[in-house]
Amino acid sequence: MKRFGLDATDLRILSAVQQHGQLSKTRLAEIANISPTPCWARLDRLKAAGFIRSYHAEIALERICDATQVVVTVSLTHHRKSDFARFEAFVHAHDEFTECVATGGGMDYVLKVVSPNLASFQALMQAMVDAELGVDRYMTYIATRTVKTSRPNLARLAASAAR
Repeated sequence: MKRFGLDATDLRILSAVQQHGQLSKTRLAEIANISPTPCWARLDRLKAAGFIRSYHAEIALERICDATQVVVTVSLTHHRKSDFARFEAFVHAHDEFTECVATGGGMDYVLKVVSPNLASFQALMQAMVDAELGVDRYMTYIATRTVKTSRPNLARLAASAAR
């Protein structure tokens, strides 16, 4: 894949969008420290180049309902492409899985699960086992509180990649 040259202004735009989501043309230009029209043109270019996948809102889930959050590590018995595809299809089919990261090393996946209660979480895990996905073992960790959620510091990452 061809590397796309990003300058400091592009990184300011991406950082602002990452932190604040969709912004007005004027506000984004103020943050990026350039005039609105070139700022919007750069944003369009960054979108077209695939740097911005989507926009999301961070919802205060605790204000809506009580929910059980669980981190699950999963190890598969076999490591064929079809085994990974079957497991990942199961994950995609269930909204309770809010994050899934394929990993190298001791475990194959780290999952984040949000469900209404522990009983519904346990039913999901039973469905996973019953689906015969080739799960060798899984470990669950009940989340008691969120200590930190953040986005990567784009300017710092880009600077270290340039070295």
